[in-house]
Amino acid sequence: MKELQRMPRTVFVNGEYLPEDQGKVSIFDRGFLFADGVYEVSAVVNARLVDYPAHMERLGRSLSELRMEWPCTRAELDTMHQEMIHRNDLTEGIIYMQVTRGSADRTFNFPKVPVKPTLIAFTQAMSLVDNPNAVTGVKVVTTPDLRWARRDIKTVMLLAPVLGKQAAYEQGAQEGWMVEDGFVTEGTSSNAYIVKDGKVITRGLSNEILAGCTRRALFRLAREEGVEIVERKFTVEEAYAADEAFLTSASQFVMPIVEIDGKRIGGGQPGPVVRKLRALFLQEAGA
Repeated sequence: MKELQRMPRTVFVNGEYLPEDQGKVSIFDRGFLFADGVYEVSAVVNARLVDYPAHMERLGRSLSELRMEWPCTRAELDTMHQEMIHRNDLTEGIIYMQVTRGSADRTFNFPKVPVKPTLIAFTQAMSLVDNPNAVTGVKVVTTPDLRWARRDIKTVMLLAPVLGKQAAYEQGAQEGWMVEDGFVTEGTSSNAYIVKDGKVITRGLSNEILAGCTRRALFRLAREEGVEIVERKFTVEEAYAADEAFLTSASQFVMPIVEIDGKRIGGGQPGPVVRKLRALFLQEAGA
């Protein structure tokens, strides 16, 4: 995806808006030492946040599951997001925000003396609506799912997805679909779907995958339009034989997949179901 951001940006670090080269956190931050933190990525279209309430709801759940405190009030977070859009003149792109348990001497157990969580945020301008990949579709390769068991928590512990994404790029693909016991779990940075006989098939929510906010919105839109969604596991072989395939994420919305492991899907062109669902989501996002 083409990034449009031009330097310098204004970033947010623990209550301060700073030039990006001045945005720093302690070397003792537990996010840096232990990946002891969570994050959210919210899309921005026409200078407006997309699915923002769902992202904040998921943030609250992630913090709760890791027994972490909110870094500030919800109202302050809302203000920060709006201010980041304004200060960076962000019309289209994303806002990345991250919360860690804070800075303390390195011990595996939580700090005995309470410390203030670290909160940072930055923007990236991207072409989300007119992403050319939505016209051509993207390629995917499968890769082993090496992650921990609590994938439902949106943690910054992303080394396994990084390795999977890099392996995909090195094979000329844009995304990796992670596989466990022969079944696709999800993409390295997206949720995974196939379409067969007009029905959308995707794994049900559990600790094994992340509850995507775009996924959640898509389910609602699909129901309203009479598109059936079946929540169940699907194998790699089923994916090869699918009529269509696609992924969803905050930065790619609904993205058609035209090739998996070198095998063409749907004749190598985005199919009617995914085209319809993307159009519905863009309309919902105010594009």
